[in-house]
Amino acid sequence: MNNDTLLYRQVHPSWIQDGQITSQVFIPTPKDEKMLSAYDGDIVSSQDSWIHYTGELGNESDGVVAVSYEECAIQNVTPLPDPETFDAHVLIDYSSQSESKIRKRISKELKSCALNRGWLYQP
Repeated sequence: MNNDTLLYRQVHPSWIQDGQITSQVFIPTPKDEKMLSAYDGDIVSSQDSWIHYTGELGNESDGVVAVSYEECAIQNVTPLPDPETFDAHVLIDYSSQSESKIRKRISKELKSCALNRGWLYQP
């Protein structure tokens, strides 16, 4: 990964309101243990990440958006390769952000970056 690497996030149908993604796309839930799953755009395409997520993993996704490695780093959430899970898996590490309000602010910033980039894949 480098600063320009895109990190693909799958968008669950419930994370879309009025046709736009919500910041929920970029905030870890309690079960995530402050680690947000993404796909490494240097290894897999946005379409192939969607196929893997919905087909092989059996999850729901209305499409794929992305933030860059650098956009995460600016927000002090570090993308970490996690090839043990699968080759293109990345964890965006929020563990250094202990306050919920800070994680929410970061998720809004990353959502803005993703919205500026637009959908990268929709079925």
